[in-house]
Amino acid sequence: MENVEATVRKGDAFGRATPLLARCDQLIERVDPAHSRFHSTIEVDMTGYEALRESAAWLDLSDRGEIRVGGEDRARLLHAMCTNHIHELRFGDGQYAFFLNAQGRILGDAYVYDLGETLLLDTEPEAAKKIREHLDKYIIADDVTLEDETHQWTTIGLEGPESAAAAAKLNIAIPDRKYCLRNWDNGFVARVASTGPKGFRIFVPTDEKAHLVARLEKAGISNATAAEARVVRLENGIPRYGEDVTERYLVQETQMLHGVHPNKGCYLGQEIVERVRSRAQVHRVLAPIRIRGTEVPQPGTKLTTEGKDVAEITSAAYSPALGEVVGLAYVRTEAAHKKPEMAVAGREPLLSAYIA
Repeated sequence: MENVEATVRKGDAFGRATPLLARCDQLIERVDPAHSRFHSTIEVDMTGYEALRESAAWLDLSDRGEIRVGGEDRARLLHAMCTNHIHELRFGDGQYAFFLNAQGRILGDAYVYDLGETLLLDTEPEAAKKIREHLDKYIIADDVTLEDETHQWTTIGLEGPESAAAAAKLNIAIPDRKYCLRNWDNGFVARVASTGPKGFRIFVPTDEKAHLVARLEKAGISNATAAEARVVRLENGIPRYGEDVTERYLVQETQMLHGVHPNKGCYLGQEIVERVRSRAQVHRVLAPIRIRGTEVPQPGTKLTTEGKDVAEITSAAYSPALGEVVGLAYVRTEAAHKKPEMAVAGREPLLSAYIA
């Protein structure tokens, strides 16, 4: 692994120093290049990072997968294939759900939006092709069509504690409920965020992207890079499919039960989900962790207590605002309850960690 590097653009949009920049300057001075088993390249545009944490910023999410599901049997098929209640959706509603295989392992997750005559699945880049092929395999005599519209949509996240005020600058009518949507210009806006509790997701045709970005910039809304968004996401302990959630895990292990309807009826993988629930047998759970230091362990690094492995890191990043490493890890259930002091395996001198 490489040594820690820090690359930080100096100053805010007006060239002024910020508290977080000062914090990063201190970090650069403290980094010990001798610990080569850990790496982190911190590329933080403090304007975007601070805006995402303290006000609002926009994110380019156009690499997300978009699958349009049409046909008379569209809701029936998705209801039988995912973990949440699709039959309950009405025009303008949205829902978050997992797609499982027969063994209950997670193939992907998606936001499901009811656009009236069709449903739109908005999913992570890693899951789009897999979900589409998975659904296609189960279409036999059903009146269902699947269209990959990934390249037909531009998706922009508008997120942060003041994202509602930022949306007002664009004359966006805010959806009143989580996951729901409202039409806007030639697209729509959904009440969904990926980095924290507050935000919206704007969908417009691809050929309107430049115009939308120009409007965001004219409104004085900062752009946050993917790297900045990832740091804020981990500061808030929010998992992402492809990093923290994969086919390796069961639904209950992720602790993301807002994606599962408790009594919707049969769906693929439900038997396993119900068996785990009824027996209350989960041996590990996904939890936010902190590491006291500046060195960022690789995914797969173990955390130990009294010499025994009790957790495995899925993702981590250095947080300039918190002055330590933030991340997510699958933690043994007993350790998740007791929250013992932990140590990063293979690290000398000791690098301590704890469950946030």
